[in-house]
Amino acid sequence: MIRQILAFGMILTASTSVLGSGRVVSSAKQEQCSQDHQAWVARALQEMETIRAGMTRAELLKTFTTEGGLSTGLTRRFVSRDCSYFKVDVEFRAVGRSDRDSDGRVTLLEDSRDVIVKISRPYLQFSIAD
Repeated sequence: MIRQILAFGMILTASTSVLGSGRVVSSAKQEQCSQDHQAWVARALQEMETIRAGMTRAELLKTFTTEGGLSTGLTRRFVSRDCSYFKVDVEFRAVGRSDRDSDGRVTLLEDSRDVIVKISRPYLQFSIAD
């Protein structure tokens, strides 16, 4: 009987040690995963912040793509090619055409040569679909 209790105690101690060490490994993996995520976000932000006023729509479209929702040819929300939750709002100046049509409405036409007049700081938001 005493041998059985001792054997049970040894098994219990061994299994507790294994479980305890598993928590340490799990915590280390979680910390590494967190560091990897932070590094990826930092790289994505650095890429987004290379886009500045004075650049063209074509240059913007190397880092961003369009998102659904209301827009005109000169005001539009763009999403990062890395993650569609990263967004910027951009205003353009038309190149090679008027900013407004014959009725005075803002043009819906877009051209790769349009120049960025204003770009917001990157922000997070869930996707918008038409």
